[in-house]
Amino acid sequence: MLTILIASSKGGCGKTTLTTNLAAAYAQNGAQVVIADADRQRSSTRWCVKRPANLPGVLPVDATRKRWREDVPHDANVLLLDAPAGTRARDLDDVLDAAHAVLVPVMPSQIDLEATADFLEDLRDTGRVRKGKLAVGIVANRLRPWTTSSQLAVDAMREFGPPVVAEIRDAQGYVFLTGLGKSIFDYRSEEVRKHQADWLPMVKWLKQHA
Repeated sequence: MLTILIASSKGGCGKTTLTTNLAAAYAQNGAQVVIADADRQRSSTRWCVKRPANLPGVLPVDATRKRWREDVPHDANVLLLDAPAGTRARDLDDVLDAAHAVLVPVMPSQIDLEATADFLEDLRDTGRVRKGKLAVGIVANRLRPWTTSSQLAVDAMREFGPPVVAEIRDAQGYVFLTGLGKSIFDYRSEEVRKHQADWLPMVKWLKQHA
């Protein structure tokens, strides 16, 4: 089972947006997808519950429970773990042992960049990352690529070490769709496809490293 951890030490960085849209992308391709929601805000869980019946479903599992893995069906193909906001790498040891890849969403602000730098430093000290056996990718989130600030922020992210595997443009549609239990991968319009293209490098990277 492909297991992807979405984590950051900074709240409000877009973990839920990343988790739910990636879940929908895999589900639309026929995978049986589970979101293990370890964030007490339960945003990913609410998204799963709201998901319309005419769209491929995604099963939520309460990962705040100690024995949450027992609730993951044996026939699941993809497990996305939405880590708690403000978590530290050392708190994720058991999950890191099972993960195939880690995605770290980062907002283009100085506060987010500094917090992420510390988180990545901690992450580098964990066993499998240190040994090069666990891939870590940075997702530049809510970018306004026409602005100098976003361009400089992405340049700073590239200095962190792990690759920037996706550059996701800022769009209000993400917030709107999340509230409906939907994602950009549930639509096929030309405008939506432009935003879907932002995610393709990350999906390709996951296929290569996970």
